[in-house]
Parts: sequence; structure tokens; C-alpha cells
Amino acid sequence: MTRLLSIAALVLTQHQAAAQERAIHFPDVAPHQTLIADLHMHTVFSDGSVWPNIRVDEAIRDGLDAIALTDHLEYLPHRHDIPFPDRNRPHEIARTTAGNRPLLVINGSEVTRRMPLGHVNAIFVQDANALVQADSLAVLREANRQGAFVFWNHPNWVAQNPTGLAALTPVHEALIAEGLLHGIEIANEGTFSDEALRIALDNNLAILATSDIHGLVDWQFDVPGGGHRPATLVFASNPSADAVREALMARRTVAYFKHSLIGREDVLVPLLEASLAAAEPQYGLGTSVLSVTLTNRSSAPFTLRNVSGYTLHEHTDLFTVPAYSDVTIKVKTGERLQHVTLTFEVLNALAAPGTHPRLVLELPMQ
Repeated sequence: MTRLLSIAALVLTQHQAAAQERAIHFPDVAPHQTLIADLHMHTVFSDGSVWPNIRVDEAIRDGLDAIALTDHLEYLPHRHDIPFPDRNRPHEIARTTAGNRPLLVINGSEVTRRMPLGHVNAIFVQDANALVQADSLAVLREANRQGAFVFWNHPNWVAQNPTGLAALTPVHEALIAEGLLHGIEIANEGTFSDEALRIALDNNLAILATSDIHGLVDWQFDVPGGGHRPATLVFASNPSADAVREALMARRTVAYFKHSLIGREDVLVPLLEASLAAAEPQYGLGTSVLSVTLTNRSSAPFTLRNVSGYTLHEHTDLFTVPAYSDVTIKVKTGERLQHVTLTFEVLNALAAPGTHPRLVLELPMQ
């Protein structure tokens, strides 16, 4: 009996460790909380494969703070088996499933049109039924009237854009000019778009990454094998709906895609500074070789290129600090200094197409 209890305790411990390992986490960036959101997903009410409660359970397992169920308004391949007269129903089921658990469930819909509009998500809608209209512009005006946050989905989707090169159309320019379009997906499911990132930066749109999940998250993104769903990091004053919407409208977001972070430099760099810390700088006895421990407090590994002007003793100029891990580097400063500045390019982060942000660590000696 004692052996069986020990085995059960071991299995439970391993299960808890696995749950913690899969949860997406990044430290808060004062004065804001760092919330993890997936704002584009589907259920059986449109073209997904699961009931809304599964989307909630997956989100809890992944440590998400907010989700939006965004079933299609127009594309309903399951309508003969699952009638969809009330377009708010997936949200209601998901919200009930979430109950008192710490997950914000946001009401949303996907406006599904041919180009030049393409697919657009509206979240924080009050009544999705009012969005069932033939005129695309009228739909987006109604969504904005309800206080929705509206973003352009997968602008690089080859089914509507065979080149895969996201580009603004006159329709999208007009939507931005009228204030009807607030964000753009730079990463969707398994694809990333440099061109969409440039559109976001040039037009003051929020930068988003979403799973656009239709099947199961674990299968689609190989979570058991170390993968993760694409997600949007939202820097909000608190986890309420009003605070999350305010942060999205203020463009305080970073996209998390395939263990990379993409965002505006003024938002991205503070996140990197909060995620990676340097400690215990100490010279070796009788040497000018400085040992420094780098601590990663986040779910993302950081691939760093040393551009400090100093060379390293046990690494090349390129090395990785794994998630939730410490790496000690040894820096050859040439002489024993009272203050050392280390500068790294973060190669799995982007502040603009082809532009990696720099992380500067100031190390005063004790």
C-alpha cells in the first residue's frame, strides 16, 4: 500500500510539473500586469471541432488570462447539425464553463468576406446577432458602435492572397482612416508575416498573434513536445474586460509565436528587461574574467548575441538562456572594472522586420 501511495504521489507531482511547464508565463512590466490572451478561436458552432467548454479547459491548461471565441458569422458548415440562431451562444457556454476560474471570456465574431475586406474579428461585442448584415462596412460600424476591438485576420493567408505578402488595400486604408480597424494579426496559427508587422507599425495597429484554433491545441501546436499556441501578451492595469480592451486599444501588446516575441520596441524592451536579469557579477581570483549569472523568468528561451565589445570565455558570441533557467557566462573585460555594461541582441525577438532589439545590462561591482 505504501508503495502504491508513493507511485500515486509521484504521478501527481509529475502531472503538476507538466501543467506548470506548459503554462505560458511572462513577468509583469510595471505598472501593468502581463496577461496572456488568445483572441481568435473556433468551435463546432462554425467550423471548429470542439464544444466551447473545451476551449475554456485548454486555455486554463495553457495558463491563459483571456480568450475570445470568434466563430464565423457567415461560414457555417455545421449548420444542419448544429443550428446557430443565436450568435452569442458559444460565448455564453464558455463563460458558464469558466465560472469563477481566473479566465476572462470575451464575446467575439469573425466577419468572413472575400477580399478586399477578407476576414476580420470583432471582440468585446455586446450582441453578435446585430453583426449579421450583408454590408461589410455596416457590420464594422455596428461593431464599433458596440465598443468592439476590431482586427484584420491572417492578411497573408494564401487562400485569399496567393503571394503570402500582406498588403494594405484601399478598403483597409479607409477602415483605418475612419477608426474602424484597430489591430492586425502578424502571426496566425503556423504562419508569420513581416509585411503585416510593417503594416502595424506604419498604421498604429495593435500587434497580435492568435491560434485560430479549429481542432485541438495540443495536436495542432505539439504542446506535449514543447510547442505552444501563438498568443498575444497584453499589458493591462488589471485582468478585467475594460482594462484588457483599454490595453488593446492603446496598442500595448507583444506577439508570442514559436518561442519568439514580436512587438513595438517601447513595449518589447521593457518585457525583455523584466524577463532576463543579471546577478552575481564576480571576478575570478587573480583574473579579469567576470562571471555573470543570467536568469530567465519567462516561458520563452532567449537567443542572445553578445555585442558588448567584450568577448566571452566559455561561449561564442551566440548562446541561449532556456526558459526558467540560469546560464553563467564569463566575460573577458581585460582589466578588473568597477562597472561593466553588457549588451545583447535578442535574436528571437523582433521590434520591426529584420530588427532585433538590444538588451542592456548594467553591472556595478560589489
